[in-house]
Amino acid sequence: MSDTIINTARIVRQVVLQQVQAIPEELFDIHPEGFNNTIRWNIGHMIFWMDKYSTLSFGFPSSIPAQYEELFNSGTKPLDWTTAPPSKDELTQLLMKQLSSFSELKPELLDKSLVSLFEIGPFQFNIAGELFNFALIHEAIHLGTISSQLKTLSR
Repeated sequence: MSDTIINTARIVRQVVLQQVQAIPEELFDIHPEGFNNTIRWNIGHMIFWMDKYSTLSFGFPSSIPAQYEELFNSGTKPLDWTTAPPSKDELTQLLMKQLSSFSELKPELLDKSLVSLFEIGPFQFNIAGELFNFALIHEAIHLGTISSQLKTLSR
């Protein structure tokens, strides 16, 4: 089963990359009515949290710039940004770097207990694979948001 989760991670990230690469950067910062954030924010948010979940799940060192926390953490929004956000190219490069890091995952890593319990709202995660699987669901949710934003922008 662990191999399946790792393979799913690769597939989800490849779908994200294809979608992101197809979006013109001029659409990245338009804030569609009815949405909390922009396409750029959603992409950065996926990168930020995959980095965070990988660190928590597997002990991988963070591989993203420190400013990503203030730009893309939960509760942040582009209206509050005081620094320039990363370009489409930088975001794409980080998405690809994270995809490459999935090749370092071994099924036995997914069965390890987390150093400490991780809680998100009412949900608790004790095992690396549980948290990593949640990371994939989280990524898919934001991919759906980006797709909906694109549909709204094309109207």
